[in-house]
Amino acid sequence: MTDLTEDPLYRDPDLAQFYDLTNQWWVDFDYCTSLASNAASVLDLGCGTGELAVALAQGRRVIGVDPAAAMLEVGRNRPGGDKVTWVQADARTVRLDERFDLVLLTGHVFQVFLTQEDQKAALATIATHLNPNGRFIFDSRNPRLRTWEGRNRHNSLHQLEHPQLGTIEAWNEPTYDEATNILTYENGYRVLATGQAFSASAQIRYTSQEELAASIAASELVVETWLGSWEGDPFYPEAKEIIPIGRLA
Repeated sequence: MTDLTEDPLYRDPDLAQFYDLTNQWWVDFDYCTSLASNAASVLDLGCGTGELAVALAQGRRVIGVDPAAAMLEVGRNRPGGDKVTWVQADARTVRLDERFDLVLLTGHVFQVFLTQEDQKAALATIATHLNPNGRFIFDSRNPRLRTWEGRNRHNSLHQLEHPQLGTIEAWNEPTYDEATNILTYENGYRVLATGQAFSASAQIRYTSQEELAASIAASELVVETWLGSWEGDPFYPEAKEIIPIGRLA
């Protein structure tokens, strides 16, 4: 298994501080908030800086799991962070001896598992922690769209406003390996006021809906609905997202 804590994009506090700036609250948060409306307990696997975990922690038990201490530290220190139980652990191997009404992985966290073996381990973790009537949901980008093609540092360069550092430049440059379906990408940031720059690379795996369906079918889970977007559209071959919602088999 790949050591997910090795990834400096999430491990390094200098880089973790940019995560929320480049990953804004979007319709996935709204969809998951609605899905959790009848859940008394939620397990957020790969919770990152904990924005969703904190939002869901109003009136219910929420545990946020992530392998990166720098990300969890951001979560603990955000308003409402004291309402979440934070656990530094790997979603493939964590075992909490507790079951939940909802288990979720948002922000394409499922794609950090770079092999089919790792993906099946994450699915086993989901199954282990679901209540008999509980539900799971996660998302993965559809590889058929090949959204990485043509993207480079030059045409991805844009400006953002950091609450402490002021205006920053940000960019993203990907390289895709057709043999492994793994995309290696570099995220970079430069503070305009000081010229200070930060950058690091990470990897994600693109998996077809057919392969995901087979892996889920081989686990103790069953998919009830396949979505193609966080707006709730059904999945179709050219959909932007692959989003299974399901339960224990």
